[in-house]
Amino acid sequence: MAKRTLRTLVGASLLAAASLVQAQDAKTVAITQIVEHPALDAVYQGIKDQLAEQGYKEGENLTVLHESAQGNAAIASQIARKFVGENPDVIVAIATPSAQTVAAAAKNIPVVFSAVTDPVGAKLVRSLEAPGGNITGVSDMLPIEKHIDLLQRVMPEAKRIGTVYNPGEANAVSLVNLLDERLAARGLTLVKAAATKTSEVLGAARSLVGDVDAIYLTTDNTVISAAEAVISVGERAKIPVFAADTATVERGAVAALGFNYYEHGRQTGQMVYRILQGAGTADMPVETMDTLDLFVNPDAAERMGITLSDDLIRDAKEVIRNNQ
Repeated sequence: MAKRTLRTLVGASLLAAASLVQAQDAKTVAITQIVEHPALDAVYQGIKDQLAEQGYKEGENLTVLHESAQGNAAIASQIARKFVGENPDVIVAIATPSAQTVAAAAKNIPVVFSAVTDPVGAKLVRSLEAPGGNITGVSDMLPIEKHIDLLQRVMPEAKRIGTVYNPGEANAVSLVNLLDERLAARGLTLVKAAATKTSEVLGAARSLVGDVDAIYLTTDNTVISAAEAVISVGERAKIPVFAADTATVERGAVAALGFNYYEHGRQTGQMVYRILQGAGTADMPVETMDTLDLFVNPDAAERMGITLSDDLIRDAKEVIRNNQ
C-alpha cells in the first residue's frame, strides 16, 4: 500500500510538472487581416498549419486570436488596439492596412506582417535587410514586368491597360505607380479607375469600358474583395481581365502569374515560430517569395472574347475550367 501510494504521489508530481511546463510553454498569437478573400484567407490558414507543424497546436499549447476588419480601416485600428491590450506573444498582420494599424499601436510586442507589398514605402520597416524595430515579415511585392509579359503574350496588340485601385491603400498606390512606369517604358498606357470601397468597384470597372483593351488587377485588397464585379464587366464588354493573384483566376479572370498565398502564409508562420522561440525582429530580414505559378482560365477567356493559345495552356500549372 505504501509503495502504491508513493507511486501515485510520484506520478501525480510528474503530471503536475508536465502540466506546468506545458502551461509555461503555451503561447498566444493574434492575427488580424484587413478583409476576407481567398488569397488572404489562404495566408491565415498557412500560418496556422505551419505553426502546428512546428509544434504549436491551437487548443493545446497555442491560443489563436483572429479577427477581420471587413475592409474597414477604422475597424482595423480597433482590432489593433484590442490585440495590444491582450498582450499576445506575437501579432500577425495580414495585408498593408492591418500592418500599418498594428505598427501604430504595438510598440513592445513583436509584429510579423504578411501579404504586404512595399513594407518600406508603407513605413513599416527601415529596410528589408534590417527592419530595425519590433516589426518584420513576408512581402508579396509583385513581379510587374513578368505580369506585363504575360498580358502581352496573350494580347500582343493591347495598347491601353485599365486597372481599378483604392487610392487610400498604400500597397495599391505603390503598385499602380510601378505599373504606370513599367507600362510607359513599353509604350503602353495605363488607365486608372479609383474605388475607395468595395461598393465602388463595379462603377469604376464600368468607367473603363470603351477606353481600354484589357484590365489588370493588382493585389489591392479593396478591389480583389469585389473581383467578381470587374470580371462581370469584362465578360459583358468583352474586355479580358488579368490578375496578379491566382485565386482570382478561379473566380473568373483570364490568367495570372502569381504566388501561392497558402505557401506565403506558411513562410510567415515559420517567422512567427522563430520569434516564439526567442528570435528578435530588429535584425530578422523581411522575406519575399520567388516561386511563381501560372494559372489560366480558357473558359473565362472565351467569355471575354479571346482564345488562349495551346502553348500557354501547356505552360500553366493550373488550368481552371468553369464554363458558365
